[in-house]
Amino acid sequence: MIDLVNEGKVGTIIVKDMSRLGRDYLRVGMYTDIIFPEKDIRFIAINDGVDSMNISGNDFTPIRNLFNEFHARDTAKKVKDSMALKGKSGNYLCTHPPYGYQKDPDNPKEWLVDEDAAKVVRRVYQLCIAGKGVSQIARSLRQDRILTPSWHCHEKGVRIGRQLCQDRYGWSSAAVVGILEKPEYVGDMVNFKTYRKNYKTHRKLDNPKEKWLVFEDAHEPIVERAVWEKVQELRKNKRRYTKVGKTSMFSGILRCADCGAKLYFIASRVVTSNQDHFVCSNYKSNTGTCSGHFIREEVLKHMVFKHLHRVLKYVQQFEAAFVRSKYEQSFEDRQVELVELKRNIVKANNRIEELNRLFKRMYEDHVAGNLSAERFQMLTTDCDAEQRQLKLDLTRMAADVARGEEVTADFQKFLTAVRKHTDVKELTPTVLNELISKIVIHAPDYSTGKRTQEIDIYYNSVGIINIPTEAEMEALEAEYKAQKQADQSRRQKPSICA
Repeated sequence: MIDLVNEGKVGTIIVKDMSRLGRDYLRVGMYTDIIFPEKDIRFIAINDGVDSMNISGNDFTPIRNLFNEFHARDTAKKVKDSMALKGKSGNYLCTHPPYGYQKDPDNPKEWLVDEDAAKVVRRVYQLCIAGKGVSQIARSLRQDRILTPSWHCHEKGVRIGRQLCQDRYGWSSAAVVGILEKPEYVGDMVNFKTYRKNYKTHRKLDNPKEKWLVFEDAHEPIVERAVWEKVQELRKNKRRYTKVGKTSMFSGILRCADCGAKLYFIASRVVTSNQDHFVCSNYKSNTGTCSGHFIREEVLKHMVFKHLHRVLKYVQQFEAAFVRSKYEQSFEDRQVELVELKRNIVKANNRIEELNRLFKRMYEDHVAGNLSAERFQMLTTDCDAEQRQLKLDLTRMAADVARGEEVTADFQKFLTAVRKHTDVKELTPTVLNELISKIVIHAPDYSTGKRTQEIDIYYNSVGIINIPTEAEMEALEAEYKAQKQADQSRRQKPSICA
């Protein structure tokens, strides 16, 4: 319709129903009353009995357009309310599951894991953990001739509603980012991630995360939650290539001990890598607010690998001693505290219910005349104040319980990661990212006449780990052997029956 008008052609436009022209009655009226007559275009709406050649029969056309607008607006409101109710009740709002899932043939409302695509999703996450950027991941998938998500759905016989690209293996950085940022891969259902301003616009806008509605463990996960969370942390500290095309596995996790700023990676232009180093971002060639905190990448890699190797050996051989020396007592205290908090939560809820019953009885006595208005006002004021304080206490105690349980779970994740790396031959980005959260670099010390430098290594979920000395390790090993022999002799000792 619009193309015909813009080209200035004379012709006839025939539609079945005027409501099909659009939802804006002002725009429709502008075309039918002004533009069409100026261009000598005859307009006919069959069901509405409108013909621009019959001027007297078009008197009610503007009113009809207005009612069409009301109908469209009312229909859009009903659809919006229906989708909101569906999303809040825990049903999926998307038409097609994300790449890696498929609809259950027996129950289309449920999602099943598509194993062929799930392998690709897991590979993308592992490559990100290994320090690869989104462009490198996309290039790797193209080289291995992995079908893009659109072509994968096409091969499965699923209609995606958009035109396929010509390259079946044309993975883009945007596609990789979409996979890395989807919380659905940990088993969560996320509704209301997008919205439209009104029913007349088809453009989707991103909702802030505060307005998302998340249902955890709604379907089978493809990646572990710890892996997904680690990837989100790595995505916040993107590793960018230097001008000479180099990058470092330590980029994003080094912090200055004095000012807390990040350390920049500076790569040398020579072939060897022994000149690559890090400096504090606030140093700025001795014109900033902090000193350089200079440290070479090769030295840092050697120090971190040496400490990591000793930590793995210590925790794997003496896990019980490690837990007992650093965390067991605090865990026992935390468990006792959690039990007490949960007991207090039950008491607070019971007291709130008791106050509600008490208020009802006071109101009945007041209505019956057994309680004066002044006395009733005083008692209800006290009850309201107590209820408000109890609700505040409940919120605080619930937060403390959630925080305590989260710390316990994080510690178990660290032990699981340590058990996974039994034989580490070298420091790789995967090992570094799975075990270490940050490294704090101190300024060099020249007080002894030699250059010495301290670094603090913070491990995921547990922080700094103090490794026992050689003598302490030998004592632990002797204690472990003695305990093992005692257990064996206890099992071998025959029982005496009366």
